Amino acid sequence: MNEYTFTRRRVLQAGLAAGAVAALPGAVRPPAAVADSRPVAAVRFARPPAAVRPRFRWWWPDGQVDPAEIRREIDQIADAGFGGAEIVAVHHSIRDKSVLDPGKYGWGTPAWNAGVEAALDQARKRGITVDLTIGPAWPAAVPTITPDSPEAVKELAYGRADVAGGTTYSGPVPAARAAAEHGVTRQKLLWVHAVRIDPALSTRNETGLALDSWQDLTSLVKDGRIEWSAPEGGTWVLLSYWERGSGQQPESGPHSSPESYVVDHFSRAGTQAVIDFWEERLLTPRIRRLLEQAGGALFEDSIELETQALNWTPGLDAEFARRRGYALHRYLPVIVRYDENPVFTYQAELTRHARHDYWLTVSDLFSEYHFEVLTDWAHSLGLRFRSQPYGLETDAIEHAAIVDIPEGESLGFRNLDDYRALAGGRDLAGRKVLSSEAGAYQGAAYSVTWDRFLSTMGGAYAAGLNQTVLHGFSYATAPGVNWPGFAGFTPYNGGIGFSESWGPRHPTWRHVEDVAGYLARVHQVTQAGVNKIDVAVYRQKGRTKTGLGAGWFTSDGVPLGWTHQLVSDPVLQLPLAEVSGGRLAPEGPAYKVLVVEHDIYGGNERTLPVATAERLLRWTRQGLPLIFIGDWSAATVPGIAKEGENERLRAILAELFRQPKVRNVPDRPSTPQALEALGLRPDVRYAQRSTLLYAHRVEDEVDFYYFVNGKHAETVRPPVAAIDHKVTLTRSDRDAVPYRLDAWTGEIERIAVYEEDGDTVTVRVALQPSESTIVVLARPGHFGDGARRRVHAVSTQADEVRYSDRGLAVRAAQAGTYALTLSDGRTAQAAIAAVPAPVDLTSWTLTVEDWRPGASPTETVTQTHEVTLDALKPWTEIPGLEDVSGVGVYRTTVDLDVGWTRSHGAYLRLGEVTDTCRVKVNGRALPPVDQLNPVLDIGDHLRPGANTIEVEVATTLLNRLRVSDPAVYGVATRQRYGLIGPVRLVPYGETTVRV
Repeated sequence: MNEYTFTRRRVLQAGLAAGAVAALPGAVRPPAAVADSRPVAAVRFARPPAAVRPRFRWWWPDGQVDPAEIRREIDQIADAGFGGAEIVAVHHSIRDKSVLDPGKYGWGTPAWNAGVEAALDQARKRGITVDLTIGPAWPAAVPTITPDSPEAVKELAYGRADVAGGTTYSGPVPAARAAAEHGVTRQKLLWVHAVRIDPALSTRNETGLALDSWQDLTSLVKDGRIEWSAPEGGTWVLLSYWERGSGQQPESGPHSSPESYVVDHFSRAGTQAVIDFWEERLLTPRIRRLLEQAGGALFEDSIELETQALNWTPGLDAEFARRRGYALHRYLPVIVRYDENPVFTYQAELTRHARHDYWLTVSDLFSEYHFEVLTDWAHSLGLRFRSQPYGLETDAIEHAAIVDIPEGESLGFRNLDDYRALAGGRDLAGRKVLSSEAGAYQGAAYSVTWDRFLSTMGGAYAAGLNQTVLHGFSYATAPGVNWPGFAGFTPYNGGIGFSESWGPRHPTWRHVEDVAGYLARVHQVTQAGVNKIDVAVYRQKGRTKTGLGAGWFTSDGVPLGWTHQLVSDPVLQLPLAEVSGGRLAPEGPAYKVLVVEHDIYGGNERTLPVATAERLLRWTRQGLPLIFIGDWSAATVPGIAKEGENERLRAILAELFRQPKVRNVPDRPSTPQALEALGLRPDVRYAQRSTLLYAHRVEDEVDFYYFVNGKHAETVRPPVAAIDHKVTLTRSDRDAVPYRLDAWTGEIERIAVYEEDGDTVTVRVALQPSESTIVVLARPGHFGDGARRRVHAVSTQADEVRYSDRGLAVRAAQAGTYALTLSDGRTAQAAIAAVPAPVDLTSWTLTVEDWRPGASPTETVTQTHEVTLDALKPWTEIPGLEDVSGVGVYRTTVDLDVGWTRSHGAYLRLGEVTDTCRVKVNGRALPPVDQLNPVLDIGDHLRPGANTIEVEVATTLLNRLRVSDPAVYGVATRQRYGLIGPVRLVPYGETTVRV
């Protein structure tokens, strides 16, 4: 029995009401005369607008591009159903950079601008948009500065000399331990300190120092030399601090002539250098006009500011003193770094707190002088600012609340909590979109299957992601490349490179419109209304891309239906962060509870700012439930405490713990008891622990639920298994009924089997691994199916029940009489007559279009192979097809006897398919196939007698590249291609129960 199971049957072909328009983002009413006779809601869901369609990261070999080819590629992207592309100069695959001639074709040259103009102009014509990166590759850089320029990225390098107690050091100020990078010609000595070594405080990696011995010797420096006598006893370290440019350049340069250097991301001057270059060199009058018409966003990749020393900016010490209320100098010895690691330590807790204050200051500067400035400037151009606001020990949650579109990445994010951190900032800022650099895989170029991509991304949509920028689409060609053309990231250091270069060079491109449509519909639903989350988990440090989850809610709460986000102190000060009706941010995520535990990045200390504790006390008095985990009796403020601060914090916490809506539990496993004691429940409840993940959004009392059978991290073992169980959903409107939206086909179906109880609706969800579905709770008629409440089934013994024009259509795979319990209290019987037995489809003819290199790197030629199969098997086991990549068409005939009637139907179960596929029955093309669960209802297309079934399968290019370019791809293992099956035709009988 599969009561409540969602089906793929096409039920509503027309009549979906315009009332759904308001519930789908970007919806507008079309003119009265439209070619499609269906109502607007159906048209919008079936054909999502460009604004919600997936996008590509578009890799150019700098400006060495032909504007005519650029226009062709925009057409290719638009024709395939994508909403736009982000132009970025990437050519890691080209080892000899001299062939690119950055003086003539580099970033910011007239050639580059001509390519950008062509892209924007063609995008304008096609109704899609183009994003531009703020620099050549990443991090942000410009060719108008040198490493010594005030605007260039800076580092603070330390020098060291050991001095025995009672002896005198006389000589040059110690030189920087880390050598200056190429191009750095100037450095400035800021300070010289002396501190006594305290072996008792030393760790395996850090030398212990005695804070009370610290001395400032800067005034003793004369003409680059210093003379100083160490006090008696122990060993002292003489520390010098050198401010200089780090000399960092953007990835895989040179991209310009002169070469570009990374700007200072923590100063107004560095950010202004980026703006000035754009205003003077990139924003030609025509590009400005085109940006207004077809521009999407300015984009900045993850903040990979690399240095062998310490990230720095001129005047940081003054900013630190102004913001933190004390001088930085005494703590610099335990903050400096070498090779990305700290070198010295004071007492452990004090050291952690000093480092916290340092990175908090850097984070503040990052927000104010970089993210805020670039966001405002993008707006002045009519654009939005999209950014991956992480990479350092800074508050990415806060940064995600500043930029218009925060972005994560599927390769670098270790689990879904990395997305949930950015989503917390986005949602408390009242923004809508969380983007992802999606589908990058190490060493997988030309072998990535779409089911792998979809399996990677499915859980991320449940964690708050709702825009996908695929990694990526490469420009057609470049000097010296091999077939199938230029690829931004492969070869990589001589081997197989990153991810894919999607486009017409791929056999699967002929099916990619199906995938693009699916992603667009998922985006459309997950951008609807406002994201709703059960739990806010407080983070003392708002970092992400760490893989550190949220304790109980990640490991045990999610399998029971709890949703959570990570929040940090700055976003709890935003206007949406107020309490009403027992909810935090009721107009936003509407968190039911705020959970506070130890600082996972700071020695697991229980830390909280005094102002935050006061805020939490006020909120819980207003009705917000709080859960504190662990022993908070010795809590401290997170940075260096001012006099009386820790005592004040503990007093507030003592008062807070006396409040009726607060629970203090000893450990994470005790969280469920606290939730129960507070009377809290998640928006979605499962009948059992489950791998089901979901996102819940609400708009005008319409509830949108995206479900996926996924996992918290791609590396989780064992693999996810199929699920089939009841799910109880919370509804905003007690008159709402459930609908299913099929993101693959664009069809909408009112669910006919469910239970309801007050503010909940219970349905059954059956999903294969990584498969998804969408359930919407809305009033009857919202989707044009009639405004009256209709009798529905509460339970059934049949395989499935659907609404039909005449009542309830009941299906079963076996003959018999099936009972239905109806919502009006009646019991109905459905009699199913004899049903034909399932048929294994084993004999096929196979025609293969074999893709091979042509006369040029961009030319593909094909050769045809004809094969007769008595049993399905991968191409690697078929003689002559072992190294073939391309497109195969499988054909078979099924004979149905004369007893086949309109009361019969059948499901076609394709089994294993690699990679994408489309199906025809008796010459008619069927709707797109769910690539993760390729099962189609073909009942409407079958007839008595002979029936022809045709399955077109497209592959990756790997198997052909193994033999056409063995120096790079020969090490790879062949992929199993084709329709592998088993393929079964599973008949069902159908009858109607009038209700």
